[in-house]
Amino acid sequence: MKHDPIFLESPFKERIWGGTALRERFGYDIPSEKTGEYWAISAHPNGQSKVREGTFVGKSLGELWGEHRELFGNRDDETFPLLVKIIDANRDLSVQVHPDDTYAREHENGERGKTECWYVIDCEEGSELVYGHQADNKEKLKKMMDEGEWDQLLQKVKIQPGDFVYVPSGTVHALPAGALILETQQSSDTTYRVYDYDRTDEEGNKRELHLAKALDCITVPHEDISIEPETETIGDTRMTTFVENEHFTVSKWELNGSSTLEQDEDFLLVSILDGEGTLKANGQDFPFKKGDHFILPSGLGKFDVEGKATGITSHP
Repeated sequence: MKHDPIFLESPFKERIWGGTALRERFGYDIPSEKTGEYWAISAHPNGQSKVREGTFVGKSLGELWGEHRELFGNRDDETFPLLVKIIDANRDLSVQVHPDDTYAREHENGERGKTECWYVIDCEEGSELVYGHQADNKEKLKKMMDEGEWDQLLQKVKIQPGDFVYVPSGTVHALPAGALILETQQSSDTTYRVYDYDRTDEEGNKRELHLAKALDCITVPHEDISIEPETETIGDTRMTTFVENEHFTVSKWELNGSSTLEQDEDFLLVSILDGEGTLKANGQDFPFKKGDHFILPSGLGKFDVEGKATGITSHP
């Protein structure tokens, strides 16, 4: 039996650094002027997507994973492996690091580690993100952190719209104010905060730091990871694969006309960042537009698309 594409509606997360770009860019009905994240494709217990329409309407993605594993190639992962977010960094995000699977399982009640990657939807001219550090051993790293030598410690790289950044677990990182990104990550909600610019909330409280765990997890010395995208064209669709590793494969699809494509993975996650079009599968038309997120399930096989749109796809 062939299953239809699964369109989702998902939760927002309010953050001290959030803003209104999710409404302005995608037309989402955000909960406040400090909306920082849209968990666009998520089965994580801290925020689950729900099916918007069709056979499984109203079911959470976690329920689908538990009850209809055939939609996902009958994978044997205990939990849904990926999480896709759109992040509006209206202010600088805290400097942070994520654990790998081994550390997270031991210290975070069996949670996954968090390797992630970012596609830069938009950012301010001249933006720089924190990516890595300058310490060549753990002792120097701890000393510089203890003494607040952040300007000397933190390494920065320039970004512009359309850039792709790969952030393995253990990498010190932070998004700059004004960045709007699509993040593809392992399904985890574990972050160790290293530095938060001494910011306070409305009650005057600083956010908690996690320095001991961060020191355990930070890769020393920092390793720069070079990405070499590979591009192919099928019909009127240009596909650029940014990264392919043990956690995920992430690509950009640029549609300008019509194409016949094939979904032969266990499942494929799709986030439409611009434009609109129609996907034709199982004898039906499924229109999509900027801001839509959906899953192409296992066994879909060949399908047609037409329109003008840009999307980010991923699969485990």
